[in-house]
Amino acid sequence: MPLINRFEDIHGWQEARRLVKMIYALTNSGPFVKDFGLRDQIQGAAVSVMTNIAEGFDCDSNIEFARFLGIARRSTVEVQSLLYTALDTGHIYQ
Repeated sequence: MPLINRFEDIHGWQEARRLVKMIYALTNSGPFVKDFGLRDQIQGAAVSVMTNIAEGFDCDSNIEFARFLGIARRSTVEVQSLLYTALDTGHIYQ
């Protein structure tokens, strides 16, 4: 298995980057434009996924990297929960 030398090579980081792009596209139009609180919260949570993976990659230990991956996973769950809020408020549809 090849060694990963850059955080950009981590598949999870690449997926998180796609998530950020999708969340920004979704929240910069329609009902989200005026819902500043929800928009800012979901954008911040999505960006947090990506940045915690990158930040954890630069740690000096696997234990610390795993801690940052846990934070990234929890931010992903936050995005998921906020999408339910968006669904329940009519900002998005299933």
